[in-house]
Amino acid sequence: MISISGLDYLKSSSELQADSIPGGVLYLIIEDDTFTWRKASKSFDLDIFKVGENLSEKSIAKRAMKEKKTLVENIPRSIYGVRLKTIVEPLVNDKGECVGAFSIIFPLIHPIMSSFKDFAPVLAEMFSEGAVIYATDLQKLILKQASSSFDVDFLKPGKLVSESPITKKVIESKKEAVQEINDPKIYESKLLITIEPIFSSENKDEVIGTLGIAIPKKVAQNLINMSENMETGLSGISAAIEQLAASASQIHTNEQKLNQEISEVSSLSEQIIELSYFIKKIADETKMLGLNAAIESARAGEAGKGFGVVSQQIRKLSDQSKETVPKIKSLTDKIKEKADNSSKMSENSMFSSQEQASATEEVTASIEELTALSTELNKIAHKL
Repeated sequence: MISISGLDYLKSSSELQADSIPGGVLYLIIEDDTFTWRKASKSFDLDIFKVGENLSEKSIAKRAMKEKKTLVENIPRSIYGVRLKTIVEPLVNDKGECVGAFSIIFPLIHPIMSSFKDFAPVLAEMFSEGAVIYATDLQKLILKQASSSFDVDFLKPGKLVSESPITKKVIESKKEAVQEINDPKIYESKLLITIEPIFSSENKDEVIGTLGIAIPKKVAQNLINMSENMETGLSGISAAIEQLAASASQIHTNEQKLNQEISEVSSLSEQIIELSYFIKKIADETKMLGLNAAIESARAGEAGKGFGVVSQQIRKLSDQSKETVPKIKSLTDKIKEKADNSSKMSENSMFSSQEQASATEEVTASIEELTALSTELNKIAHKL
């Protein structure tokens, strides 16, 4: 307790100390039930407890006066809009009677909140894609620092905690939470928000607010888009190559059949040549028979004239047949030559189509590997 006789000294020392206390302070003197004096520092003041006003019956100062002892109490933000710590010391007269109180009110500012303006600008610029650092009390967002390259409008001072389910969750659970936002109305790419609870310096189990960091995920979003486009494109290419492989296989089958047909034509040419040799042989023998018939006709004289005419026609037909054989052979040789050339071309085409089919299978396998890779890339991008 403080003697009322030292009240002037108390006022003088309070005025000297008011602006030297970190965070600020408000000094109040109550005599009887009335505020008779107040001194606030330049950095902190409250538009309450004015000189001439009466003391509330429920106030801590009233209780300190009744109990004649020093009382200390923390006042929640919900009452005056700021967390406060109040120390009340009773004032007594020479008889030891309580005649008033000396009250000291400090704003309770968490070290994170008090140093926010110092560390937040540096921290925000440390992220490659930029960041927004912000802090809330139990009611609203009170501090915000955006980097030079990134900012979002939905995080702004005054935003109510009740409008942010994740912030409410952090306050209620007293645990960190992470949220991913993918809403073009809020931001053009994905956002990752991490929120940590801020605990009271006096009571390590009491949450007094939150500290949040919002960062864009443009790189991850671009990576996702690229991998999805790559996967779609590869699927189309793979389908086209499969169709090409099927066509190449069909061409190869057709080439095999064509080659077989050409071989059969070549075989027929050989048979025609053999047949022409047989015709030549018959022609030679027919000519010999005609010659023998002519000789016998000559021997027979007048009686064999008719037979001689027949033998002459036989020799003539034999000569014509014999002349036809070289022509047949010439044509057959040309057919065989063409068939051989076609066979070689068919074999080359068949070999090429076979190589094409093999190459297509290799490309298809490579496309499948790339597709699998793009899928894994997509998964990694979603984890970023």
